[in-house]
Amino acid sequence: MSPDKLNILSMMLNAGLMVQFVILLLLAFSVATWAIIFVKYVQVRKAYQQSAAFIDYFWKTRDFSNAFAQAKNMPASPVARMFRNAYMELKKLNRIAKASASSGESSHSPGDRKTMGVETVRRSLNRSVTMESLRLIQLVPFLATAGNISPFIGLFGTVWGIMNSFHGIAYQQGATSLAAVAPGISEALVATAAGLAVAIPAVIGYNYFTQKIRILESEMESFASDFVNIVESDYLAYREAAR
Repeated sequence: MSPDKLNILSMMLNAGLMVQFVILLLLAFSVATWAIIFVKYVQVRKAYQQSAAFIDYFWKTRDFSNAFAQAKNMPASPVARMFRNAYMELKKLNRIAKASASSGESSHSPGDRKTMGVETVRRSLNRSVTMESLRLIQLVPFLATAGNISPFIGLFGTVWGIMNSFHGIAYQQGATSLAAVAPGISEALVATAAGLAVAIPAVIGYNYFTQKIRILESEMESFASDFVNIVESDYLAYREAAR
């Protein structure tokens, strides 16, 4: 192989079948890795922007009905989805309480109803935090898997290629020089380079997204705690006083 033809593509084409298979496998990993990085970046970026906008609007309005209408316009925000679920649960509880009060069938005191309502809202928010966390982390573990195993897959291809190169020396006649085995070794080393090319962006992406998701989870937990406090001190108390 002449020096002017010594490029990555030619080395891949001239490599053995096993090395080519390893490189194709790593290429598939690379495509999947970059696709996930792109999709998750867009998702997390929108989640950050819309969550920040919703939290800012929520604290400015302090009106649940207006916040609910605004939350419907922010589908990418996990905090907005949490609020929608909690608000719908709260409205459901109020309808049940009103129906029980009007029929005289309620066996619970106003204080008991308030406590039960707060606990129901808290459970709804905790469930939403769990669901939103799972939604955000989806596909991210693949980046960790790709980052961990890609170098070893590439190393396997390299070892296999080097084994074949040295195995071929035994069948060559006469003295064997480095020039005879160097092309095969260089072709095999492409597999290691391909493994690192997959692993480096995968690890960077995994660390980036896990950090961002942890921040979003903290914001969701903080909002859930604040919302429960508001419900406990204001909203349900107002409903009970109005009955």
